[in-house]
Amino acid sequence: MRKTVYWIEGDGVGPEIWRAARPVIDAALSGESDIKLEWLELLAGEKAQAATGSPLPEETLRTLAQAGTAMKGPLGTPVGGGIRSLNVTLRQTLDLYACIRPIRYFQGIESPVKHPECVNMVIFRENTEDVYAGIEYAAATPECRKLIAFLREEMGVAISDEAAIGLKPMTESASKRLVRRALRYAVDNELPSLTLVHKGNIMKFTEGAFRQWGYDVAAREFADAACTEKAPVPGRVIVKDRIADAMFQEVLLRPEQYHVIASPNLNGDYLSDALAAQVGGLGLAPGVNMSDSLAFFEATHGTAPSIAGQDKANPGSVILCGALMLEHLGVPKAAERIRAAVAKAISAKTVTEDLAAQIPGAKTVGCAAFGEIVGANL
Repeated sequence: MRKTVYWIEGDGVGPEIWRAARPVIDAALSGESDIKLEWLELLAGEKAQAATGSPLPEETLRTLAQAGTAMKGPLGTPVGGGIRSLNVTLRQTLDLYACIRPIRYFQGIESPVKHPECVNMVIFRENTEDVYAGIEYAAATPECRKLIAFLREEMGVAISDEAAIGLKPMTESASKRLVRRALRYAVDNELPSLTLVHKGNIMKFTEGAFRQWGYDVAAREFADAACTEKAPVPGRVIVKDRIADAMFQEVLLRPEQYHVIASPNLNGDYLSDALAAQVGGLGLAPGVNMSDSLAFFEATHGTAPSIAGQDKANPGSVILCGALMLEHLGVPKAAERIRAAVAKAISAKTVTEDLAAQIPGAKTVGCAAFGEIVGANL
């Protein structure tokens, strides 16, 4: 059986991590399944710009709109000017509303926390709204002045003429579908809890509303499978909430108490990267962005231009994205083979330089060699 996987190479270290990761993903299927992957490349980022004059060609978007499975390397995002984030554009255009990132520890990495093995969480981050909606106006522009005038004159808001302004839209429908997906995952995997992470004590009508909408979903749609922290029921998923700043302390001090997290966009961005740092960094952090029809797996780190082309990058994120993808395609044994192979490479202390810095006595190898080691461990 053939499964089509569309793939985008990515910018910076993208080409080299792909060369290292893809053979591992293909080899993991050998002898485990009759599924064969058919990889079809799509263009985006610098490669697309050079070939078509656009960093995100319409043909790529049209194809992905009809696709079921895709993977991508990191795409560059300019800071302070130029095009908006290609990653955000893909998520919004394709309605990839759920960014799902499992965070787990691999034995042997020297973590900055005492008990990294207690970190085992899956973050569901809303992907299409919040400040990432991209509604912002530069200070002193006509558009910004017009909005400031409206806020002052129509809404009675005190605001400086010097202000730049960004808007934070959050809707009931988008919040509920994110929490619904997270809660379904917790129920299906028999996990103990789902935590809604928000800043509703300050942003009462956006993040506070996210919290309430989350509880509403649990009460109305999962009444037989979920309960609240205040009224726990044995055998049901406990739905609780934590304020975002307090949650950063909680995942450091009591990570074993948290299993599935549902969060608005910005909180989820910060929290997923902070958790990844506790267990080895973004080089070992897989992720998937999902709509109701497309699962788009991606390296969660950036393009790392300072080491691009030097065979130093860690392909682990893309390799582990492959494991997530194989689970999604119904081949969980192949996925576990990949994770076990990565764990074996780390235990042997033969790793890329980012991991070697965290493993006493480790031998540093290049990107290609690490991929070959993981592949041999299969």
